[in-house]
Amino acid sequence: MKSKEEKINVEIKENKKEGIPAEDSIKETPEGNNQEPVKTEAENETEKMKKENAELNERLIRKVAEFENYKRRTENETVSLLRYSGEFIIKKLLPVIDDFERSIKFINEPNHDQASIVSGLTLVYEKLMKTLNEQGIQKIDALNKPFDVDYHEAIMQQPASEVEPLTVINEIETGYVYKDKVIRHAKVIVSSPDVTQDL
Repeated sequence: MKSKEEKINVEIKENKKEGIPAEDSIKETPEGNNQEPVKTEAENETEKMKKENAELNERLIRKVAEFENYKRRTENETVSLLRYSGEFIIKKLLPVIDDFERSIKFINEPNHDQASIVSGLTLVYEKLMKTLNEQGIQKIDALNKPFDVDYHEAIMQQPASEVEPLTVINEIETGYVYKDKVIRHAKVIVSSPDVTQDL
């Protein structure tokens, strides 16, 4: 009876004839049969990580695409908002423009009453100012106030003994404030210091 070692040697010789490498011929199961290579735990972990990596990449690509769409939509909304930012105030001013047009038609009619025209225009002006005030636009109250560079622009000085020096004695052009910002300084004439008092 052949020993186990002899059987292996015989099998190796036979496998050599068939072209099977010797190391493959000696891999046996406990039953003596050849078996498929078993994946190690590290190989299983690698495959699992590759799968997770592919899923994460796919999710990342989706998120990037969603962000690009959001960014594009936000930019379009911002451009639209800036482009039509004056729409609200314009809608508020349209009724005032209508009143001015009616007043002009009335002026051009024959036999018009001058007092009625003045009264009508005054009402239109008051309506306009009320609309502007509601939007936060206020006149700068400059006359007889001390000169203030934050609100006034002095275009000249005049002697005025009845008021303190550097007092606004005349307003050439009205200034306006929008909320807390000066959008146009009041152009004013300011009283000059009385030089005769220093002599």
